[in-house]
Amino acid sequence: MSVHLRPEEIEAESFRIIEAELGAHRWSEREWPVVRRAIHTSADFEWSQSMCFSENAIDSALAAIREGVGVVSDTTMILSGVSKLRLKPFGITASCYVADPEVAREAKELKITRSILAMRRAGREAGNGIFLIGNAPTALFELIRLVREENLRPRLIVGLPVGFVGAAESKEALKELAREIPELPFITNTGRKGGSNVAAAVMNALLIQAEQ
Repeated sequence: MSVHLRPEEIEAESFRIIEAELGAHRWSEREWPVVRRAIHTSADFEWSQSMCFSENAIDSALAAIREGVGVVSDTTMILSGVSKLRLKPFGITASCYVADPEVAREAKELKITRSILAMRRAGREAGNGIFLIGNAPTALFELIRLVREENLRPRLIVGLPVGFVGAAESKEALKELAREIPELPFITNTGRKGGSNVAAAVMNALLIQAEQ
């Protein structure tokens, strides 16, 4: 392999390798670019088996992006990974409240995690935006509560928390919520795997589709 390939050439070759090694798959024409980018970001083919999309996830996400709806994440790492160049033409503001001093102070007073408080603030300030959860199961559980109890209606929930405690359970809770509210748009997976890098990759894949 040449070490002088341009970034876009490396990406194209990576996608070619992914498609050659994976072969036939079950994903739709619009779901596949999202799954493929998750595989590309993580070098993990398991995403081709574990990802789950609600029927309306892509439609809702693309409409929200084109309307310039705000994006909220549970980690600053996700914000670092989402392409600012692709957000800018849509006028999208991306926010993360977990490091906010007021959130930290209130979380300490209430003896709950900053991730929970950050989701509450996001619900108040970002409203029905796109929510990217790539780290904390507590953030996803709280977002589920806000949808169920406070009538929050995100345009998309990307629920990909990672870890051994609560990650898999929070994703199953999201799927259960979607059975209660069939119109709720979401992208998630099964199991413990997840991560901020994959959540950012999902958003980038959606931004690319929205440009087309």
